[in-house]
Order: sequence, then C-alpha cells, then structure tokens
Amino acid sequence: MSDLPSGWVEATLSAVTTINPVADKKSIALEAWVNFVPMPAVGAETGRIDVSEQRRFAKVKTGYTPFLENDVLFAKITPCMENGKMAVVPKLPHLFGFGSTEFHVLRCPEGVLPEFVYLHVSSLKFRYDAEHNMTGAVGQKRVPEPYLAQTAFPLPPTNEQRRIMGKVESLFTELDKGEESLRAARARAGLYRQSLLKYAFEGHLTADWRAANPDKLETPEILLARIQVERDTRYKQALDDWQIDLEKWRDAGEQGKKPAKPKRQNDFVTLSHEVVVELPQVPEKWGYSKLANLGDLGRGKSKHRPRNDPRLLGGPYPLIQTGDVKSAGRIIREYTQSYTEFGLSQSKLWPKGTLCITIAANIAETAFLGFDSCFPDSVVGFSSFEEMISPFYIELFIKGVRQRIEAYAPATAQKNINLTTLEELVIPLCSPAEQAEIVSRLEAKLSTLDALEVQIEAQLARSKALRQSILKQAFAGKLVAQDPSDEPASELLKRIQAEKAATSKPTRKKKAAHAS
Repeated sequence: MSDLPSGWVEATLSAVTTINPVADKKSIALEAWVNFVPMPAVGAETGRIDVSEQRRFAKVKTGYTPFLENDVLFAKITPCMENGKMAVVPKLPHLFGFGSTEFHVLRCPEGVLPEFVYLHVSSLKFRYDAEHNMTGAVGQKRVPEPYLAQTAFPLPPTNEQRRIMGKVESLFTELDKGEESLRAARARAGLYRQSLLKYAFEGHLTADWRAANPDKLETPEILLARIQVERDTRYKQALDDWQIDLEKWRDAGEQGKKPAKPKRQNDFVTLSHEVVVELPQVPEKWGYSKLANLGDLGRGKSKHRPRNDPRLLGGPYPLIQTGDVKSAGRIIREYTQSYTEFGLSQSKLWPKGTLCITIAANIAETAFLGFDSCFPDSVVGFSSFEEMISPFYIELFIKGVRQRIEAYAPATAQKNINLTTLEELVIPLCSPAEQAEIVSRLEAKLSTLDALEVQIEAQLARSKALRQSILKQAFAGKLVAQDPSDEPASELLKRIQAEKAATSKPTRKKKAAHAS
C-alpha cells in the first residue's frame, strides 16, 4: 500500500475502527425489544440489510453479536464471507441490535465513514485475502479477529472519504441501471425459452410442417406398437446374450464375476383416457406415453463405500458426477474423476450418447455422454429406441418441464427425486419425422437465445470487474482529486488513537498473595 497520495496514511483496520466492541448489556431491560439480524438478512454483494425483525432482549442476551446503528457487519464464516455478506447497519427502530454470532462488528469513530470501511472490506481483493487467512475445519472456516485487526487500511482525510463515496455512489448507480437492464433481458430470454419449448411440445411450432407433410405423419398407436415390439426384441436378445455369456463363464470354471441376468423391463403402460384428458391438448396425430416406455432408463451405480476409497479412483474409466452434467452445456466432453478396474467392478459403464439426467442436488439437468463413462446413482441414464424416439427430442422436452420435475423433489437441504419420478414422466409423442423437425427448429431458435445469454453474462461480468476497478482506484487515491486544505489523515489517526487511549479501561492489578 505504498505510494499513497499526500494527506493519506497507511493504518490497520483495528487502528481506524473498534472490532467487536463490548455492549453495555446491563443498561438493557430484559423485556426490551431489540432488532435482530440473522445471516440471511444480509444480502450478498449488495450491502442490503433487513433490520425489521425484533426480539426480546432476554432471548438474545447471550449467544448473539451486539451492534449499533452505523456499525459495519462483516460475515466471518465460509461461504458467507466469500459471497460478500457485509453491510452498514442503517437507522434502527430500537436502540440496540443483535445478530448471528458469525458476524464481526466494525465500529467507526468520528472522521471515519462506515460506508468507506464497508467498501474496503467488501471488495473482492479484501475477501480474497481474508479467504486465504481463514482458520478452522473445512465447512466451518472463519476469518479470525486477529487477522482482521492487522489488515492494512488506507486512510484518506475525512473530506476526501466523502468525495470518494459520492463518486463511487454515482458510478455504481449507473452500473446498477445497466445491470438491472441486463438481468431483465436475461429473465425475458428465460421466459421466452420456456414459452418456446411449451409451444413446441404442444404441437404449435410444427403446425405448418404437418400440413405440408401429411404422408410423414404416424399415429401414436402405430408408433407405440412398434416401440413395444422393439422392447420385446431387445429383451429377448439380451437374454440370449446372457445365456451365451453364462455358458462361457461356466466353461471357464466359473472364474471371475458371474454374468448378471438382464433385468426384465417394466410392463408397457398405456395411459388411460382419464389421464390423457387432464393433459395439455395436442394435435390429432399426436399422443402421450410414459418415458419408461420409450427406451432404457436406469440409475447409475456406485455400490462401494466409502466412495472416496483410493482403490476406486484414478483408473482409465471416466466417472461423471452431477456437477459435470450441469456444467456440460449439452455434451459432456470432460471429466475430473475416473475409476480403476476395482471401481468399474462395482459400477456400470454407460455408452457414449447416453442421455444423463440428474436426480440429486441439481435436479433434472441433462447432457449427453461424449464418451463411455460410469456415473453414480445420483444420475439416471436414458437410451431411447432411436429409430422411433429421438433422444434430442426427449432431452429438449425435459428442459421444458424441468421446473415441474423439480417440484417432485422434497423440500430438504439437498433436493432429490427418484427413478420412478422419471419413469412416470408423461411425454407428448409424435412421428419420428416430426420429432426431427421439432428438434431442428428448436435448436436453431435456442442457439440464438444461447448466444444472447452468453453476451448478457459477459456484460454482467464486465460490469462486476468495472466495480472492482473503481474500488481499486478509490483505495489508491486515484478516483477523486486531493484537496490540500483537507486535514491530513495523520491528524485524524492521532485523534482516533488518543480517544481510544482515553476510553480504554485500566488494567486491574492482581492482589498480592499473602502467606497464610
């Protein structure tokens, strides 16, 4: 923090603020109302804070963090600190406030603006440095008070603090307006995406195509009959292959793993008229069927515990997780974990092209395997009868009803659905030729939306970077001009130190021990 402008002084955070000041709780009646601020009441990277909640002092007297109006709250625990949960306490309905024990409190003396301190401690650079100085166990790491106390703080004259805040607020207001417009555009794009998918799978998108291609239409009854024949043929072939593998295994002296008998597919389920009439109306040559009828659907496998057993990992067989599906876009081309032969023996290798559907953590995210891979039971694999059912058609339909699928997940810390939820998912069915036309038209329109959303995210990222650039200039003294008539910050710092010395309690001397 060298090369500070004239009039500034290099200090520490503890020199210019009081960190975690002690409250005079004896002056508060037990039945008095106080403001209460839990961690969720502080916004991430917004500086917003909700102080409307109130509690009786008796309920928060112990085990909570006291604060006053104009204090700066600083979330010390991961991931709240990294997410930027900091704020200046606004005017309080009651005199005293109490909040989560996971807040540090920074109290500013006269001449140090709380808003200026907030800007400093909420900046990405400050949070990055604090993150790398946390202590404690994983998941419960915190920024320790001694670290916070000794962090460097560039202190400008009080008047310059005001000029800096005025300039920052002006620039940030302009950025806020731009970001609000970008987020509104992103929301509109998302709504249009969902409307487009709904429009397509109710048959409206290809109405003109059907009118021009009546010879390519196929009734759902004929299509489902063909699918049922294909299902039965595949199962019979799987049984024949198993019998051959079983004989080879026996001839080899029953060495190695015994071939597993193919699991019998669920019965082909035809939807009743009562069920169909409750569904959205579709064109005359369309119908409905459950997803379980349209291909092979099954959960991934990862039987061995613990799942991080070193014997499982580090081999040649890719292992896909729910996060890999979510971040893939549409095709999974990368992986970060892999199985050994031992890992493969307790799992299953799914073929390239399998549609992966997540059923835990990230609900109903989809992506196609770009290579043969294993995945755990938090991912479902689907392979359609491709001559009759386009896997891309199924993938796009699931994208369109993802929120409805997610609604099946219980309201727990980690949402989950099960295989049955997907098996029972009702799919609008049309001829293979129309499926291909729907996929083609949707991909063309969605690719335009994708490009728009990429541009929006890039502009939001640039705006975020510009904010940090503004803050960097502010704390380097380059955002506003210096005024030689301002009282130097060194004088301000001396006054703060004198006030702290005057108000600090004298250390009690221990009584001398007397021999009995």
